[in-house]
Amino acid sequence: MRKIIAALQVSLDGFIEGPNGELDWIETWEDPFDLIPQIDTCILGRGMYPGYEQYWRAILANPKGVLPFTGKVASKGEIDYARFADKTAHIVLSKTLDEVAWSNTRIVRDVEEIRKIKQQPGKDMHAVGGAMLVSSLMNVGLIDELRLVVQPIVLGEGKALFQDVKERHVLKLLGVKSLESGMARLTYST
Repeated sequence: MRKIIAALQVSLDGFIEGPNGELDWIETWEDPFDLIPQIDTCILGRGMYPGYEQYWRAILANPKGVLPFTGKVASKGEIDYARFADKTAHIVLSKTLDEVAWSNTRIVRDVEEIRKIKQQPGKDMHAVGGAMLVSSLMNVGLIDELRLVVQPIVLGEGKALFQDVKERHVLKLLGVKSLESGMARLTYST
């Protein structure tokens, strides 16, 4: 059976956003998780999807343009990811979203639909985020692996990654890798 891998960037103190939704502390949105060859589906929550779509479609429309959210020009790795995302299936878990603009995207209403999709043939699936999606999937035992890129910054407050997880989860460390700029990638099985 294919795995669902939750892979996110977090601050050293466990936040995925600053207190006002700030993401300026993340240098790049390319793939520091080494997931692209391993996955064929991305799963997003309703809150994260609109910005995700806007960001990657902006790169596709103008790879040299200034990007929303960051005010920067896309890196080569971000351009590569945008091309990958454009041809990869996306699932948005939402009870309220009625439509999506990206043709490779569909909406599912219930986490049990994701369980059924997971049982279908294919490569692994990437739970992109946000925090509520990852918590929802963890709460029903659908996360198989967790990859965290820990940024060398303490935000002090913000949105905690696991704020909605309902019970204790004991994880098994699969690996630690040092990355550029003092970042570390931690990989756990659940």
